[in-house]
Amino acid sequence: MKRIAVELEGEWVLKHRDDDELPIAKLKSLLQADGVVIEDASLTALTILVKGEEQDADQVAEHIKTGFLTIYPGEKIDEILNLEITQADDKTTSDTASSPKEKVDYQELLDIINSGIESVEGGKSKISELSARVSKLIGASEFKKLIGELIKIAPQLIGDKTKEVFNGRSYLFSIGDGYGLSTYLDLLAQTVSATGLCSMHSHPVIEERLGPYKESPEPFEDVLRVLSNGDSSKIRILCIDISEWLGKTDNHYFKMLLRAIEKVTDEFIIVFRVPFLEKDVLANLSFSLNDLLSVKTVSFPPFTQEDLRICAERELKSYGFAVSKNAWEFFLTRIMEEKGDGKFYGLNTVKKVVRELVYNKQLSNAGKKKVSHTINRNDTRALCSDMENSLSGIEQLKRLVGNEQIKKKVEELIAQIELSAKQDAGERPCIHMRFVGNPGTGKTTVARIIGKILKEKGLLRVGNFYEYAGRDFCGRYIGETAPKTASICRDAYGSVLFIDEAYSLYRGDDNERDYGREALDTLIAEMENHRNDFVVIMAGYTDDMDKLMRGNQGLASRMPYTIEFPNFTREQLYEIYVSMVKARFKYDDQLFGAAHQYFMSLSDETINAKEFSNARFVRNLFERTWAKAAMRSQLANTVEIILTKDDFERASGEKEFTFNIQKKSLIGF
Repeated sequence: MKRIAVELEGEWVLKHRDDDELPIAKLKSLLQADGVVIEDASLTALTILVKGEEQDADQVAEHIKTGFLTIYPGEKIDEILNLEITQADDKTTSDTASSPKEKVDYQELLDIINSGIESVEGGKSKISELSARVSKLIGASEFKKLIGELIKIAPQLIGDKTKEVFNGRSYLFSIGDGYGLSTYLDLLAQTVSATGLCSMHSHPVIEERLGPYKESPEPFEDVLRVLSNGDSSKIRILCIDISEWLGKTDNHYFKMLLRAIEKVTDEFIIVFRVPFLEKDVLANLSFSLNDLLSVKTVSFPPFTQEDLRICAERELKSYGFAVSKNAWEFFLTRIMEEKGDGKFYGLNTVKKVVRELVYNKQLSNAGKKKVSHTINRNDTRALCSDMENSLSGIEQLKRLVGNEQIKKKVEELIAQIELSAKQDAGERPCIHMRFVGNPGTGKTTVARIIGKILKEKGLLRVGNFYEYAGRDFCGRYIGETAPKTASICRDAYGSVLFIDEAYSLYRGDDNERDYGREALDTLIAEMENHRNDFVVIMAGYTDDMDKLMRGNQGLASRMPYTIEFPNFTREQLYEIYVSMVKARFKYDDQLFGAAHQYFMSLSDETINAKEFSNARFVRNLFERTWAKAAMRSQLANTVEIILTKDDFERASGEKEFTFNIQKKSLIGF
């Protein structure tokens, strides 16, 4: 028994990939004589078993050469075809002769496509470049797997002429705003082009968004118009944002859209886009889309803090800047501040902060007439709004103006937490808190100070401060709220998560479009599962916070500490104003007399009103006084700003401040 190994030159095989039959398939058709068994087959090779004498194997080999030259006359057979005859093992023969098989070596196919793909959109170098770019992506593990899958399978689909099975595939990308959707779409287009799976249009990506849900074809008009202008010779990727239709994909009109897409899968690669969603919601959506299309789901989880740091480091490097190790703390604090308004846009926000940082550094270099491309701690610290980080938490607490009872309560609370931590033998106590009171009574300031003190005492490992409003936890679409809430909590591990107007999460009704309940459920789970690793402080009006706790017993039991913040007295409001002025400006002798008279004139009705903003009201008045003084100084062409009695009176005389003054009754009226 003899074995004949037949091998064809890989690059030559690739040139014949568009033939009706591949060269190996044509050679196989020559070998149907009795006593010849195909043992193994791949894109470029055959292994043949021949029963009989050695001369029989020689005859088969000659038959192969003659047949090859008949099929491909004029080819240089010695450069293309290699034959080798060896003795076959009897055991192997008996195992394989009765059950011939065809084996595909995917690595071999990948090597072949890479070695001969120069004719396809840049070929080997293009695929290598793409692979390098994709491997450097931050996160996006499922997308990386998809690109690897396409590179791996492309040679097989091309070799077997089954590219149509690729054309029939669509994708569902679950990705948040600002996390690189356009970049991923572009990489997908380049991969499809470079591997030869499709010929792509010179502008290969189109992004469309379905309008709000309606029982009409109106939201689909733009997408249908794009679909009607396809070209099978130049494929495009059409990304359709279907976020507005989450939960409505079984609608009659949406199914009509899917049918329209089904008819043009040879002209477009369809990518459906939704925000980052819960897995079960995403699975249900995928199931609905798969009714008519073959859809693969690819999720892009939000970046961790470490991911964001790496993004920033790369962006700074592109400008020729580096960051010292101790400078990252304040950079991440600045990112935290950007997240605090509930409108964080991932990479886009990071790039914005990096540009601010580079601009400020260059401005500093210009002022000092030096060249430095290393971002230091002071550079990143200058970006942050909170500049009190140099003071200890205890020092900041002592500097607070007014409300001595709050200071005392905080000191007692810290002592209680310290004692509890020691008594629990290493297991830290649950230290989530409720702050109740009117606006401007110091809740946010005190929360920051508590976080700093807990960090300094070793009760928090990070000690950052994350501030959100209650409704910031709620997504816009079904399934978006839970991962959004979990992501916010994950950022705050080891730190303080401050939730202002927390009562807005609970409305006491069963409105299915209100995601506050879902946010609360996720938040409660996070507070329990990570109760030793971060502090949640919920703040709001006393009555509204009581209602929130009554409606959520699980929440109330997880927040053992409560601090009540009373309104400031008239005298305390005046002291706050004085402290603001003295901290920033020079002033004339009569300023504080006018200010004292003003604050003592505030009515009981005003300072006891639920809407009265206390210290916030004082800050607004201080900033208005500052503005008046700045304008006066500018008109007088003077550099120094000195606050005067006249500045204060002009400021306090404006509409938003005058209605707060007690009116004195006139005789006779």
